[in-house]
Amino acid sequence: MGQKGTDRQIDNIEFAVTDIARSKAFYGAAFGWSFTDYGPQYCEFTDGRLTGGLTTGTPKPGGPLIILYADDLAGTQARLEAQGARIIVEIFSFPGGRRFHFQDPDGYELAVWSDK
Repeated sequence: MGQKGTDRQIDNIEFAVTDIARSKAFYGAAFGWSFTDYGPQYCEFTDGRLTGGLTTGTPKPGGPLIILYADDLAGTQARLEAQGARIIVEIFSFPGGRRFHFQDPDGYELAVWSDK
């Protein structure tokens, strides 16, 4: 997620996995994905078109975390809240940007990030 995405479009998919090395071996062998490690708890993958992440944690019900990009993180959060979204992880910084997580009206967890 270090490169700027396109405003309001899906930009990244993040898998919570119990063993990053095992997941890298699986997806690398099955699909030919390549990987960049960012420490023991996060690894970026690319399939040649889309990037995503493998992060340590408990796999989430409902599958991987979909991450959208926003030019204006605070403005996007305000629009989501105005539409009834519940913010479940407040804005936090990480190497390359900032992000927050929200829950949509049906209970799906998504995230929004920005390099600003």
